[in-house]
Amino acid sequence: MIRILACGKVKENWMREGIQEYMKRLKPYEKMEIVEAADEKTPDDNSEAENRRIINKEGERLLKLIRDDEYVILLDLKGKELSSEKLAAKIQDIYSYTGSRIAFVIGGSLGVSDDLIRRADFRWKLSDCTFPHQLCRVIVLEQIYRSFRILRNEPYHK
Repeated sequence: MIRILACGKVKENWMREGIQEYMKRLKPYEKMEIVEAADEKTPDDNSEAENRRIINKEGERLLKLIRDDEYVILLDLKGKELSSEKLAAKIQDIYSYTGSRIAFVIGGSLGVSDDLIRRADFRWKLSDCTFPHQLCRVIVLEQIYRSFRILRNEPYHK
């Protein structure tokens, strides 16, 4: 089973439609679940201390959602970049060696807490580009779908 644990709700219809499309495509491959943790209001004029408080609060909420037996892949700008093929191999390795539960964790708009970083089994950097954290759900789902296609040697556009 793969779960995506994410901070905040997806507000844009086109993003929700993309998420639904990839959840549908993934049904033949794996049981999937998306769990949302509430995000904090973040005014533009926050102090660094207030930003840290928000990051920590959102981190606490996400940590409560993580199961003890889950392998945690945390999306992190300071994580390791993986090609689609390497992500597929990572998923296969996790299933082979550590069990059948994976949680992809997507923090809030300000980043992820130190406690979440410590809990992570692997820190994954999607790109050098910055993406809205809500859009990351669509990207992660697409990469998971692509991974299963790669692992089964099924065609998928490149």
